[in-house]
Amino acid sequence: MNSPDLPAQFARTHRFAFGVPRGFTVSRDGDRVLFLRSTAGDDPVSRLWLYEVGADGAHGAERMLADPLTLGGGADPVPEAELVRRERAREASQGVVAFAADAHARVVAFALSGVLWTVRTDSGAPRRIDTAGPVVDPRPSPDGSLIAYVTGGALRVVGADGTADRALGEPEGDDVTYGLADHVAAESMGRHRAFWWSPDGDALLVARVDTARVRRWWLSDPAHPERPPRSVPYPAAGTANAGTTLHILRTDGSRAAVRTPEKVAEHHLAGAWTDATLEYVLRASWDAHGPQVTLQTRDQRSAYVLEVDPESGESEVVCHQRERPWLDLVPGTPARLASSAPVRHRQVDSDTAGLRVGEVLTPPGLHVREVLATVGERVWFTASEEPTDVHVWSLSALDETGEPERVSDGPGVHTAAVGGDTVVLDSRTPDGHTVTVLRAGKPDGHMAVLSEEPVVVPAPRHLTLGERAVRGALFLPSWHTPGSGKLPVLLCPYSGPGIQLVVHARAWWTVVAQWFAEQGFAVLIADGRGTPGRGRTWEHAVYGDQLTPVLDDQVDALRAAAELHPELDLGRVGIRGWSFGGYLAAGAVLRRPDVFHAAVAGAAPSDLRLYDTHWKERFLGHPDVQTEHYERCSLLAHAHQLSRPLMLVHGLSDDNVLPVHTLRLSAALLAAGRPHTVLPLPGASHMVAREDVAANLLNLELDFLKKSLNA
Repeated sequence: MNSPDLPAQFARTHRFAFGVPRGFTVSRDGDRVLFLRSTAGDDPVSRLWLYEVGADGAHGAERMLADPLTLGGGADPVPEAELVRRERAREASQGVVAFAADAHARVVAFALSGVLWTVRTDSGAPRRIDTAGPVVDPRPSPDGSLIAYVTGGALRVVGADGTADRALGEPEGDDVTYGLADHVAAESMGRHRAFWWSPDGDALLVARVDTARVRRWWLSDPAHPERPPRSVPYPAAGTANAGTTLHILRTDGSRAAVRTPEKVAEHHLAGAWTDATLEYVLRASWDAHGPQVTLQTRDQRSAYVLEVDPESGESEVVCHQRERPWLDLVPGTPARLASSAPVRHRQVDSDTAGLRVGEVLTPPGLHVREVLATVGERVWFTASEEPTDVHVWSLSALDETGEPERVSDGPGVHTAAVGGDTVVLDSRTPDGHTVTVLRAGKPDGHMAVLSEEPVVVPAPRHLTLGERAVRGALFLPSWHTPGSGKLPVLLCPYSGPGIQLVVHARAWWTVVAQWFAEQGFAVLIADGRGTPGRGRTWEHAVYGDQLTPVLDDQVDALRAAAELHPELDLGRVGIRGWSFGGYLAAGAVLRRPDVFHAAVAGAAPSDLRLYDTHWKERFLGHPDVQTEHYERCSLLAHAHQLSRPLMLVHGLSDDNVLPVHTLRLSAALLAAGRPHTVLPLPGASHMVAREDVAANLLNLELDFLKKSLNA
């Protein structure tokens, strides 16, 4: 431990992420597990590791396969496309940050500063492979004989022995790429991939992306005016998306365009704004039964599941799913079992997302979060019976009882990777983080978790608050004695779509919350309407207004917590957050100064018309048609109401929530004569990764809140 100071430790360990095993890939036979991990909790350099599952009752063991420090990693600049990929994935490590393997986990490919490397898990040292240019996202064919990769927007293949490098898809212009996910696919759909091998390794399903129609944004670094600005194709709400088409590219050089419907033909659900154009490629895969693609309409109320003929490129609709006000699919679906029986999302009721596994249905009350894998006729998935716990389950299509089996135990957030009869169980619990390898249901061993133990140990009090039973976590100073005096209150929410903070698990945000508590605050985190884990009615409650119901839930949770804990001083209430949490924090002091007395708003999207199409049109519709939705949620429209201290923080290289959001809000506040503080972070993206900036930012927030609340 270098320092007892939590902000320094928080920054040095990148939110306690270094030293944590991740990126698990299990071989088809279950004998080998590949993963990434650095060597210590303060080591930012990620290495490639192999865990060999034990045989004949012996426990498994891990060994390092590739150390970038011995391979000369970092000598060359990282390709721009790789930097963009890392930003979308929120990747802050160095070294080997991604890899892919053949079906049997024998041949592994990875890139270091644009250089392609391969390593075999059964023997030998890593081998450098010469390529036509800097490499992004290399992936071996299922038999390991070829490596596909992207360079200069072209999709190429090279032999695993370094021979016969050739292009399969070359961009027809400066705005075209083959094999790279576009911005909204990676940022808002969770699809980071854009090419998929056929099982025989003789062809690939490839996404071709054309951004010619997409509006350009220009990001510059004011701290380095000598550098030219960077052009970012960013499809803001209501504007043109990238054009994505799919193609079968064969290793012999021939190709076929995948022909898909342009629009939903019938039974599409209409709305105030309706666009049935099948504009989004949500999911794609290629298994033993052929390519399968899921397309979603621009208005996000319909999705087609298509099966594709790999020879002709013709497609057939096999499933049409639809829902108001928008359709959410369970991540990992659709999928197929070995028999080709489908694994699809189904809506059990307004509070439960379920699965159809062949003809077997998951039971009511089990809210499915994600499909993890299919092995034979069995599917593995995560699901909740109580929103604050997430467990790993499995269900067989051959089980007539339809009763899923729970794999994980104890409170926490559990997930898994699966291959053969091996399960890698990744568990975050109130006590920390463990990774357990199970073989045929029995423990085989553990992967070492080398993250640092936080110098401040969180001690949350989990609460159910208000008439809507908002889940909350309250953090009090360890030195506080009930009845010894009032404590200023600090809310630390995200409370937006896709992220749940109130869970029975230790996480970086619980550590930070406890640190603020140790400085003399009562800290409350609450997950209100719009957050995941509580069902469709809960998530859909923010349609048309992403501020009012979310803010109401924070107010209700605060007041309910104060009734349970009278030491909370409702006359001194601050709020802080980042991204949607920053938006909520700024909105709190603008809209409810009667409740909130100071705010720190980081990377806050102040004008939601400037955020991307897929994310914002889902909740607010089209800004030209449903203008009132965007005006209702705009922070700019309420700038003149500011009467409380507000600090705005923004990374000037943020290409997710662009700096224009904070600059326009600051300009509106200035025009209205409202004093406020602006803290620009030169060179910082949406993910503040620089150690000195991340550490000092926490201290500056603390200073601002203490002064503003007389704490």
